[in-house]
Amino acid sequence: MKSFATRTALTSNTGVEDLIPDFDAKLISFAGGLPDPKLFPKKELALSSQRVLLDGTENPLQYHNAKGYYPLRKLIATALAQEGAAEDPHHILLTQGAQQGLDLVAKLFLNPHDRIAVEAPTYVGALAAFTAYEPTYLELPMSPDGLDLDLLERALKQTTIKFLYTVPNFQNPTGFVMSLTKRQRLVQLAQNYDFYILEDDPYKHLRYAGADLPSIRSLDHSGHVISLGSFSKILAPGLRLGWLVADDPIYTQIRLLKDGADLESPALIQQIVADYLVNNDFSAHLQQVQADYQQRRDWMLSALETNLPAGWQTSQPNGGFFLWVTGPENVDLNQLLRTEIGPQDHILYVPSTNLYASKNVNNGARLSYAGASHAQIDAGIKVLCDAFRAQKPQCGIPSVATN
Repeated sequence: MKSFATRTALTSNTGVEDLIPDFDAKLISFAGGLPDPKLFPKKELALSSQRVLLDGTENPLQYHNAKGYYPLRKLIATALAQEGAAEDPHHILLTQGAQQGLDLVAKLFLNPHDRIAVEAPTYVGALAAFTAYEPTYLELPMSPDGLDLDLLERALKQTTIKFLYTVPNFQNPTGFVMSLTKRQRLVQLAQNYDFYILEDDPYKHLRYAGADLPSIRSLDHSGHVISLGSFSKILAPGLRLGWLVADDPIYTQIRLLKDGADLESPALIQQIVADYLVNNDFSAHLQQVQADYQQRRDWMLSALETNLPAGWQTSQPNGGFFLWVTGPENVDLNQLLRTEIGPQDHILYVPSTNLYASKNVNNGARLSYAGASHAQIDAGIKVLCDAFRAQKPQCGIPSVATN
């Protein structure tokens, strides 16, 4: 048998495969960022499906081009403009979720050993997408107001990077929000040192407190920012529908890469979503979504406040899907998950090992509250914290508040 490409050695242990395990009736999963299925507007989408299939005139079952359904791109452009980011629909590309956007950007820019900058920790799916193209990583530690730009600037004086990847709003996995000052400075650094910013923003509509901040792309007028969005967290992930926004020539080159990858994202799904947005009150839907996830966040924070042992801390984000838990440096939450919590207690989380490009931080865990019931949160957090307590506790550390 012919040997596999060298990239497979790097992508064989990313941790993505653990996010959505096979069904287990005993399982309590805080691992995947799975939305609450009760919030999926099934009836409304069913009506849209019927209208598109039976009454539509746009040939939803036919081939279409890779750019995507133009009326939906116009709707996205209108929504972005209302949020302060004026975009041309001709610069919006519809993708198979934001995940495909990550892959297409990496495919466009990266040769083996090219350097890119990522937040530390960061989204496990992004690392999986990027690692397939064999880059060299520059990791930038996170604080409650975003990534370490001082470290970035020092590095840029000595080396070059192709792009920087960031989740600026309710960052996956920490829940941190990049401050306006850092957004402005990051744009200036990109212009000064000529690298691209890949802004992944699936959680911006999931804010439960505080004021919205302008997108990084809206602050840039030089074409240095590529932005990704998604319907997965705010409508339904099974639609597999997201979007990418970029200026030319990046937009054109990514569209050509998408031609070779899949020809197009399903036109049927695009037309159904467009019909849904036109015929329903999406703002009211978002308010319901926000209220539901805020309640779940509060429930998990309360459970952690009651049960988390001394020497451990948790973030307290004002939005998104995730809490970030860290323990003393001498604990290994990856080993705990593999040997005890997963196989014996049937509880899952994402260990920090999989959320750092270097895989050298073991004392953290990402917990998702979005898809768990109150009963599951109570039971799961109690078991987790008992297991944490059985590790090697140190003196207490206060919680880290986030914007």
